[in-house]
Amino acid sequence: MSAKLNVRQAAIGDIPGISSLVERVYTDMPAYPAAMLAGQINAFPEGVWVAELGDAIVGYCATIRLPGEKALKPHNWREITGGGYGSTHDVAGEYLYGYEVCVDPEMQRYRIGQRFYRARRKLCEYLRLKGIVIAGRIPNFHRNARRYGTPQAYVDAVLRKEVRDPVLSFQNKMGFDPIGVLPDYLPRDTQSGGYAVHLLWNNPQFVEPAPAGAHAHAHSAGLNRVRIAAVQYRQRRISSFEEFRRNVLYFVDVTADYGADFVLFPELFTLQLLSIENEEIPAHESIAKVASYEQQFCDLMQDAAVRYNVNIIGGSMPVQRGETVRNVCHVFLRDGTMAMQEKIHPTPNERYWWNITGGDEVSLIETDCGPIGVLICYDSEFPELARHLVDQGINILFVPFLTDERQSYCRVRYCAQARAVENQIYVAMAGSCGNLPNVHNNDIHYAQSCILTPCDFPFARDGIAADTTPNSEMVAFADLSLRALRDARHQGTVRNLKDRRHDLYSVTWHQKPKQSS
Repeated sequence: MSAKLNVRQAAIGDIPGISSLVERVYTDMPAYPAAMLAGQINAFPEGVWVAELGDAIVGYCATIRLPGEKALKPHNWREITGGGYGSTHDVAGEYLYGYEVCVDPEMQRYRIGQRFYRARRKLCEYLRLKGIVIAGRIPNFHRNARRYGTPQAYVDAVLRKEVRDPVLSFQNKMGFDPIGVLPDYLPRDTQSGGYAVHLLWNNPQFVEPAPAGAHAHAHSAGLNRVRIAAVQYRQRRISSFEEFRRNVLYFVDVTADYGADFVLFPELFTLQLLSIENEEIPAHESIAKVASYEQQFCDLMQDAAVRYNVNIIGGSMPVQRGETVRNVCHVFLRDGTMAMQEKIHPTPNERYWWNITGGDEVSLIETDCGPIGVLICYDSEFPELARHLVDQGINILFVPFLTDERQSYCRVRYCAQARAVENQIYVAMAGSCGNLPNVHNNDIHYAQSCILTPCDFPFARDGIAADTTPNSEMVAFADLSLRALRDARHQGTVRNLKDRRHDLYSVTWHQKPKQSS
């Protein structure tokens, strides 16, 4: 080995390397999708590690915290891990729960698994937890099932050293003792017959704390407050792209002066560019015309995000992707990087007038203020999408919208508020007011932009952190506490995320294969 072997905490940038590793290790089972790996890392960054040899990821280990009442009772892999996303992580849990260790087959002799188990022990001791719980595979059970009959008899034989199991023998050597056998833990693990051995390592340094007054807040250190600005943008005729630039930069400048971390623009506010010629042209031609401004728009916003030191959620604009047109939100981060989120569900009018087709993927966006998500208008009315983003680890959801009258607006507003309550996240909405007379299917606007919160004691009384006057050009600001969000999820009056019944239901994302362009 000429390269250095290093075990460190995993980062979002490691996901491609982890995916490649998992595909090499689990040849008979589906690999983790990227969204699931993002959820695992974001759920509990301190408890997820990679082993790195040079530039290659050769090992991966994932862990969460759970209360004893959940970790020590019978369970299966899906319910204990939140479908694999690590979303069951409990910041007040008194046990570490290890649910993944995989090592490159070419690196089996370098004791990477042992390094991961020691990293878990150090973390458990540092956090002063009671112990570590795992559910170990028994991959040699299928070879010995006829001889021993039951998995419990096989486990007993392994402990007596009558037979060797590569996983259970190792885990027992690392100090883990069986406390039971879990049937149907991972049905697709045919080598283990779907069984797993329920194992426990007790932390010898654990001391039961005296019952003090306040409950300890065992959350990750880091950024707490985030300032959001939602722009209620007035549509009116402009004479040039330069005028559009001045309008946009005015709001970026103002929100940056107010110390905003994020500024949100409305869905399709870029249709204002059609008023430059102010000609009534067919709908499909108008969309192609706006799409032709994509590069100019991105150059403008990318430079503004860096120059004004603010993350810009660029509303949305139509973009040409091969033969199709998509409604896309560009997100411009203040470090100069850019991300995109396509609208998944075009409205019937978007499909009819503009031939817009929906995207296939909803992914979190990593920012310097933590992971965020974007759902464009109609997408916010589909709760599965927001839950999929929350499983990946988002705390703030941005909803740029475009509605023409109050009923349309209320559909988006009420659904956005529901997403905030059911997922215990913040939701920011931004829409347009004013009118564009010569633009097909975009004549009038109704908007009341806002920033919404869960409904519990740490938050605004009505679940509204900031609001605007309907149909007036203005900006809504709000300071959002990420600590309050964490506390509500784990100690709130209701705990929607924590109380989910993973044994009964889940959101499963069916990843579509990438199409070559």
